[in-house]
Amino acid sequence: MSDSSGPRAHVLLEANYRQLLGDRPQVAILPWGATEAHGWHLPHGTDVIEAVGIAEGAAALAAARGARPLVLPAIPFGNNAQQQDQVATIHLSTTTAAAVLRDVTMSLVRQGIDRLIVLNGHGGNDFKPLVRDVMLETGALLVVVNFFGVRPDALARIFADPGDHAGDMETSLVLHLRPDLVVMAQAGDGGRVPWTIPSLAQEGVWTPRPWSQTHPDTGAGDPAAATAAKGAEYFAAVTDAISGVIVDVARATRGDVPFV
Repeated sequence: MSDSSGPRAHVLLEANYRQLLGDRPQVAILPWGATEAHGWHLPHGTDVIEAVGIAEGAAALAAARGARPLVLPAIPFGNNAQQQDQVATIHLSTTTAAAVLRDVTMSLVRQGIDRLIVLNGHGGNDFKPLVRDVMLETGALLVVVNFFGVRPDALARIFADPGDHAGDMETSLVLHLRPDLVVMAQAGDGGRVPWTIPSLAQEGVWTPRPWSQTHPDTGAGDPAAATAAKGAEYFAAVTDAISGVIVDVARATRGDVPFV
């Protein structure tokens, strides 16, 4: 939401053309989430809410430090191949995601913006092979920031058991960003059903979780201890760290490794 000072130049959905022409952006930030069930108590758009909120918060801090970032409209769909039995859960295939990322990057490069930060809000999104291909094709610098992997020290300090989906951390964060959309009276305990093939759960071995069978309430982690205050503290830590990434990418010049 914009405030009384007018449209924010660092948020593309608000910025007008005169603002963008007068102070051309150095770096774009693309929030990328998912539309999927988040327990019984959080909105389907949780990952989008988190990615957009953190992107805008970090960009505001970076702008205050002299950078010229631009937060793009969010991609609201992610990879949800193992959740297609859950109502209104939208899946974006890897092929489609690659095409979207390529087209967004090429559009920016044509307009002189040759650096893009993908701010990821969904653990099921894997951008590494996509980024490698798009960088080769466009010459742009692409950086992926998984907000939930930034500041692990703050995560451990603030949350005794953060969970990895609709648990304490995510519930606290949405309580901070959009408390009107959290229905705590409906929350489950986020319990997980153990796999019956135990060797597949060891380090170095991976296969996707059949989500509805392993997570009956679609959560992973107990949200009971969540508070808006914890969400605000974590939000502040994460946006501060990500703002530093934005500033460094904005100020980089060709030849500054890895921007070559």
